[in-house]
Formats: sequence, structure tokens, C-alpha cells
Amino acid sequence: MIDLHLHPGREKQVLRGHPWVFGGAIRDLDPATPPGSVVRIRAADGAMLGVGYANPRCTIAVRVCAREDVALDASFFAARVRAAAALRSELAASGTDVFRLINGEGDFLPGFVVDRFGGVLVLQCLTAGADALRGHLLSALQSIDGIAGVIDISRGAVRRAEGLGDREEVAFGAIPDRLVLRERGVAAVVRPGAGQKTGYFCDQRDNRARLREMAAGKDVLDAFCYSGSFAINAALGGASRVVAVDSSREALSLLAESVVENAAAATIVEPLRHKVAEYLRATDDAFDIVVLDPPPLVRKRSEVARGVRAYRDLNTWAMRRLRPGGALFTFTCSQHVDTETFRRVVSEAAASAGRSPQVLAALGPGIDHPVALAHVEGEYLRGLLLRVD
Repeated sequence: MIDLHLHPGREKQVLRGHPWVFGGAIRDLDPATPPGSVVRIRAADGAMLGVGYANPRCTIAVRVCAREDVALDASFFAARVRAAAALRSELAASGTDVFRLINGEGDFLPGFVVDRFGGVLVLQCLTAGADALRGHLLSALQSIDGIAGVIDISRGAVRRAEGLGDREEVAFGAIPDRLVLRERGVAAVVRPGAGQKTGYFCDQRDNRARLREMAAGKDVLDAFCYSGSFAINAALGGASRVVAVDSSREALSLLAESVVENAAAATIVEPLRHKVAEYLRATDDAFDIVVLDPPPLVRKRSEVARGVRAYRDLNTWAMRRLRPGGALFTFTCSQHVDTETFRRVVSEAAASAGRSPQVLAALGPGIDHPVALAHVEGEYLRGLLLRVD
């Protein structure tokens, strides 16, 4: 194991529990260190700070896995996976068999994301260190009761920055093409690993349930509906009408399958293939509730200004389509748009729309998406529930 020493005074962030060490904080990281190498992190005076893995080609040069001097071996991963599963045990017992099992740094396993879809796990290894340690995690995952297979869907910009290519393969077991899962009793059709991210957005579970509680007798717009879980929850909550808009043919196909599995929603949900921004401008319809859940409009810091304009425009038109006293569920999943920026943008949108919102609740993911207290960068999903006059 390689020992790395920080510059004097640069240990404070690690001591607070932040899981990232940036390259400029490290005194002796050899550029030739193989990406994914396991390292000890030490203060300038040699004091032990933690264990993690390094990639000298990245701005985030070290990701911390433990504060103790431990081996990152099979026993370590087995303990981490047991702890993650225990945190989700109540979810698994509550009529929900689709949830995030491992949330990267939030479960003290940086670089790893695992979503559970019934008996199938969808794995993402996002870093060189995660790739190097993947075998230990797979062994731990296979020990979970009821798991029939794991599919590895490791792809995207983070891997490219780490010097990795995409990987899509069945890691073990059998992976069905189609699963019908339950989220608090609501059926959802999922194709593991297909479509966006792992194939289903587990992070919106609590917010979908809140919409269901509010939907009785309301006209609801689900904008950027993807597979339609917001729309279906609204319909099952007694909505009078639900319009579900997305530009993706594949997403609307999943919505249609999920509607069939939730027969009570079949006559209420109206799917519409359209670009959301164009639809909001063109429609004359008014709604009692609008859900605005776009994909990330800012993927890197250089895109913040353009993305902020897009968020402002979408929220302006969403508010214009709300009846007085209506409710807006509005979200950003862009890591680089922090809470303060998002609230400012939505406030500016309200001014443009000539509307006066009240904040009823700040929204985020459920307990299956824990975040390390010092790691504010892990809080990627931010939302507001507004009453709009």
C-alpha cells in the first residue's frame, strides 16, 4: 500500500470526514502511480488520516474509503454492504423492492452505485479505484439473500475523466429483460440497465408519494415524465387528468407498460411525445399541479450559466401553466447547481411569470440516498414544493 502525505494544514477536510482529497493537497503523489492504487493518506507529520485509492490524472486525486488503517479487502466490502443493506431494511419490508442499495460516498464506498430491482442488482463503477476493487464488491453482493444476478452498467463522463471506457456486462447470474417492481405498492416496469442511469430513478420515491397524497380531483402535468412514475402516482391518488410529456419514444413505451400494470391509471394518464419547453409554450391547458423534473441541464461547471437560463425558462413557463393556488414540484439533479442558486433561479422565474410562490417544502431523495455530512457535493437532487398564486 502506498503512503501519501498531505501538505501542512491540508488535513482538516479529511478530518471533518470529507471523502475527497484534491491533487493540490498532496505532497508526494507520483504521476506514474497506477490509477486505482490503494493508498494510505497521512498528514504532513505522518499522522494516519485514512485509506482510499488514488488516480493522479484526476482533480480528485484520492477518494477516502475509511478513516482507519484497514485493508480494502473482501471482509471490508462485506461489512460495508451489510451496513448499507441494514439501512434499507425497512424499505424492503414496506412493499418496495426497488431502491438504491449503495450510494457511493454516502455509504462510504466511493465510486460505487448499486440499485436493487427485486432480485437484480444494477452496478455502476464510476472510478478507476472502483474498477480495481470491483471483485470484492461483487463477492459481497452475491451474498445478499434473494439476489439472482448483477448487471454492470459502468459508463459516462466520470469514467472517461478517470481514463476508463464504458462497460456493459452481466457480472453474474441471469438478468431478465423486463421486471415488474413495486414502490410502496405501485407497479413500475423496469428494464435493468437500459435507458437513463441504471434504468429507474429511485431517488424520487418520497416525492412521488407526496404527489399521490395531493392529487385527488386535480389536473396534473408530469413534465419530463420518463417512465411515468410521477404520472401514475398522481392517477392512483385520484387525479382528474394527468398529462405525461417526454421527448423519448422509449420512455413513453415504458410508461405505457407501467400504466397497464396499474390498471386504475389506464383511463387517466395521457402520454404525449413532445419537447417539454415547446409544449409549455404552445399549450393553452392549465393545471392544478405541475411536476418539473428535467434531466441534468448542467453536467460541468462551464455549463452553469447556460443551464441556469434553461432552468429559469422552464420554471417560468411551468408557473404560467398553473392555476392560481396551484402546486409546483420543481427539481434540479445538476450537481453544480447548488441550493442557493436553484432557489434564486426559481424566484427569478416567478418574477418573470408574474406569480407569487410560497415554499411548502424543500425536497430531496429518500433514506436510500444517504450523504456523508461533510460531503455537500453528494447532494445532487434538490427540489422545491411551491404553492403558486
